[in-house]
Amino acid sequence: MIATTFRAFVLSAAVSLACKSNHTADEKDPVPNPPKQEIKSDVELWLTNTDQSSLFKKQNTSLMFGTVTNTGTTIDVDDSQTFQEIDGFGYTLTGGSAILINSLSESAKTALLKDLFLHDENNIGVSYLRISVGASDLSESVFTYNDLPAGETDLELKKFTLEKEQKDLIPVLKRIITLFPEIKIMGSPWTPPTWMKTNNNSVGGSLKSEYYDVYARYLAKYVQEMAKEGIIIDALTVQNEPLHPGNNPSLLMLATEQKDFVKNHLGPVFKALHLKTKIIVYDHNADNPQYPIDILNDPGAKKYIDGSAFHLYNGSINALSTVHNAHPDKNLYFTEQWVGAPSNFAGDFKWHMENVIIGSMNNWSKVALEWNLAADANQKPHTPGGCTLCLGALTINGSTVTKNVAYYIIAHASKFVRPGSRRIYSSTVNNLQNVAFKTPDGKKVIIVLNKSTVAQSFNLKYNGKQVTTSLNAGSTGTYVW
Repeated sequence: MIATTFRAFVLSAAVSLACKSNHTADEKDPVPNPPKQEIKSDVELWLTNTDQSSLFKKQNTSLMFGTVTNTGTTIDVDDSQTFQEIDGFGYTLTGGSAILINSLSESAKTALLKDLFLHDENNIGVSYLRISVGASDLSESVFTYNDLPAGETDLELKKFTLEKEQKDLIPVLKRIITLFPEIKIMGSPWTPPTWMKTNNNSVGGSLKSEYYDVYARYLAKYVQEMAKEGIIIDALTVQNEPLHPGNNPSLLMLATEQKDFVKNHLGPVFKALHLKTKIIVYDHNADNPQYPIDILNDPGAKKYIDGSAFHLYNGSINALSTVHNAHPDKNLYFTEQWVGAPSNFAGDFKWHMENVIIGSMNNWSKVALEWNLAADANQKPHTPGGCTLCLGALTINGSTVTKNVAYYIIAHASKFVRPGSRRIYSSTVNNLQNVAFKTPDGKKVIIVLNKSTVAQSFNLKYNGKQVTTSLNAGSTGTYVW
């Protein structure tokens, strides 16, 4: 899952403060403060400060559009210039995440899933999930859906079974779907069954060419069997991190191999079975945009492919635009970025907002996903040799659920930039990284990060009027009107 060259972040300095009031029995309780009146405003502002004084909180402040101009920095927003349509924002629901969520009491589980997946005033409305096809390295153990004793094969896939997903992943997904039936789900395999591999091992090795067809049918059967459970796999990446064969589980799949597999096996099998699941190539770091370009350069492979997917443990987020410029008719997906434990909230928040949310969207991505949704206090479960430092968006420690930095990173986009939104033009301003959208119901949303080391006052200009606002150093505001 994680390329070993990715830099680690330093220890968080976040401090939680608790306040208690004490009084004797004969003291009178103070008169409660009157409820705070809502201030009239044209623009909603939801704010996160890196000192955690505000964590994705709606601000009770007046931001009114007007015609008065000033000489301050201005970000222009123009919804007549539109770009890619957005599918959503979310996380990878790893097998370990599903185990931890499913271990909660019914009331706690319901409350948590509503917080994450309901779209209303009180919840963040996650709209996209990635799941592993079989185990990922953040599963409790390594498995596929066709594990056999050494020396056996199953060319007809008669022993294919989703049994290992029936305890936790499938029940959690079904509950999520009841909360948000339109959620899009992407599947990603970490390894084929070991009997299909050159080394008969879950770690590394390549897919034997004589099993290309049976593996294509294995992935198609996965889509079909999940559909029988009421779980629609909207998209499938061919292989998670195909150039990182050291993870457990993992597979080495070179671009020439992936092109052959899609062109001559997976694509034709999906077409013959009339599967609507999108096929997405690459699913690895932005330092190698040539991998998906080489596959898409082959017309025979390209006709089966919806787009390509990226992580950012190496390379620049701008590489997504390199692929877009080479094949503008194909989609882009940002599918994974971890937060390393222990987290430096300020540093992690700024980097992820700049790259995962703002950067991926400005470089044509349809989705932005953080890595694992949940882990325990020791960053478990994980496979032997799997990631030991992957901090979940949530830490679930028994019955206690703690929200970590990735929760707030995704919330700044998922709550307001709903599926079907379109990215629109917003001007580039030094140290005020930003991306803007128009939602299906006509609202405008702009996410602004103050990347500088000092507070910044600036204007948002739309349709000839502007509003003046400010952000502290490192802070992000989501503005909605």
